[in-house]
Amino acid sequence: MNNRAKQSIYWAPRILSLLFVAFLSIFSFDVFDEYQGWAAILPLCLHLLPSLVLLAVVILAWKYDLIGAVVFLAAAIGYSCWAGFDRPGSWYVLISGPAFLDGILFFLSWFIKRRCGLRNPFRSNLNKS
Repeated sequence: MNNRAKQSIYWAPRILSLLFVAFLSIFSFDVFDEYQGWAAILPLCLHLLPSLVLLAVVILAWKYDLIGAVVFLAAAIGYSCWAGFDRPGSWYVLISGPAFLDGILFFLSWFIKRRCGLRNPFRSNLNKS
């Protein structure tokens, strides 16, 4: 596997996870339909809690890919079970889909690191031409 492919596999789950957290955070702004002013602060914080937890996972997964793989795969499966299976398919595709893909990409990143036997094989050949 060439260095460009390794770099893509390294960066893809990290970028996707940050975009996914931002996407989930957008849903928390619906509290402003119901609450006004300072009364919206507590509900907003409660709605942002899952995004903040996933952001903490992203910070950990930045270095430890296996954590990202396990948590994002568990989040995808957990959301599908929590939402129930009587919802439209778009619910699962939009929420569980990116989390599942991100978990798979973190797993691939971990696997490549482990197979190469390096701490960070994605940066090992950057300065070599």
